[in-house]
Amino acid sequence: MDKNTRRLRRARKTRVRIADQGAVRLCVHRTNGHIYAQIIDASGSRVLTSASTLEKDVRGQVRSGGNIEAAKLIGQRIAEKARQAGVTQVAFDRGGCAYHGRVKALAEAAREHGLTF
Repeated sequence: MDKNTRRLRRARKTRVRIADQGAVRLCVHRTNGHIYAQIIDASGSRVLTSASTLEKDVRGQVRSGGNIEAAKLIGQRIAEKARQAGVTQVAFDRGGCAYHGRVKALAEAAREHGLTF
């Protein structure tokens, strides 16, 4: 079993637990060059809001999209956008990645700016 298959299995288990809770989820995806965050409704069929390092205003603020500073900025932006959409409580879906580094920085920044999970 390769690395990606193991990550996808971990992600699937997390998503099943979140679906059983019936919670709105904050889904994080990271690549070497960028980080993405989405707020997805409880049914899992609709994206309520999203933020990523590919957005035009974010590109001007960060040197690289694949570092902790960029992840903190995306955490802040997704929390602000979630508040505007009326969401304050979410379940954190780390996408099978370890809660470390950029994923942890994004989560902590989102918590600091008003999201609870």
